[in-house]
Amino acid sequence: MASSSLSSDILYDILRRLDGGNLARVGCVCNEFHTISIEEKLWEDVCNTLWPSTCREDVRSLISSIGGYRKFYADCFPLIINRPATAAAAADDDTIHTDTDSESVLPSDFVSIVDVKYRDRTIYSKIVHGIPGSDGFQQGWFYNCPFRFDMLDSDTMLEGELTLSSADGLPLVTSMERERKDGKLWRDLHGNVKLSWIIVDTKIKQAANLASWVPMTGQRHWPTDNDFFLRFGSILPARNILRCHAAECILVMKFSADIITGGVGGGVRLRELSMQLEDIGGARVNGKNSLLVLKQGLSCHRSRNYGEILKSCQMYFKAQMEHKQEKIEQEIQLDRFCILCGFFMFFFFICCFQIWISTNGS
Repeated sequence: MASSSLSSDILYDILRRLDGGNLARVGCVCNEFHTISIEEKLWEDVCNTLWPSTCREDVRSLISSIGGYRKFYADCFPLIINRPATAAAAADDDTIHTDTDSESVLPSDFVSIVDVKYRDRTIYSKIVHGIPGSDGFQQGWFYNCPFRFDMLDSDTMLEGELTLSSADGLPLVTSMERERKDGKLWRDLHGNVKLSWIIVDTKIKQAANLASWVPMTGQRHWPTDNDFFLRFGSILPARNILRCHAAECILVMKFSADIITGGVGGGVRLRELSMQLEDIGGARVNGKNSLLVLKQGLSCHRSRNYGEILKSCQMYFKAQMEHKQEKIEQEIQLDRFCILCGFFMFFFFICCFQIWISTNGS
């Protein structure tokens, strides 16, 4: 390819129309393409298209401080992949190790960059510095209580931008009975809602996307008939933090549907957007350990292969099922032991009672 016949301005205009993956590939063609493809403005455009919240001035300064847009894309576009410990390994290790750097990990070190899209249109973006409700971190409740990060507050709930209607391409819902039969609204939400939840550690200058590209699981008509529950997330390493050496980062989105009345109104409203961490046994991780897990997750491996991501998650869920089955078997054995002890104590009491009667009778 005779790139010398094209001016640098023309090449730049061509490359700025590419997405991040193709832009990186073009940079491997020749030195001239490579020189232009590493231009920071190109990667800024890529990130702004993919994550609209990066257009904000404070986010622009944040990204510049951690290495620029090219590094930000390389860290946040691939998804986190982790190979969880097996249930047997988790059972053998009964000690929770402590991290000597735990006191240096503070909620104020983290910045959350969240974007929600529906049919490739941004319906919600928000930047949060620190972690809400973490005041008094060292002595307060946050340190030892289960970790939960609620992105939506009371003011956000009133904003109209969190509502989707038929004008946005949403299927009309005339009744929940009909929706239960055909599931059109559920399939549309499950297939077209995308979530990106990027965590940035300003102290170690690293970033990662904790969300999966698409929902990993979900449930319709739960907890009420009008609610639709989508679950995104990733598996994070927790070595020397939790017994199982891994934790599931759960990102929850809940939509509530409004029924169409006389062909007017209706739609769905985003009611919940939250993060929490659970260990392999399903127990919520406390605030202190959650910060350590998040910090460790920023340094783990990434992958652009979604099949590899799913395989990693399936391995974790398999280990989770093995762990639960082992717990059930242990509880069954304990129940049997308690029953045997009960029988033994009963017969021992009978024998002692008979000896007492025979002794007193004689």
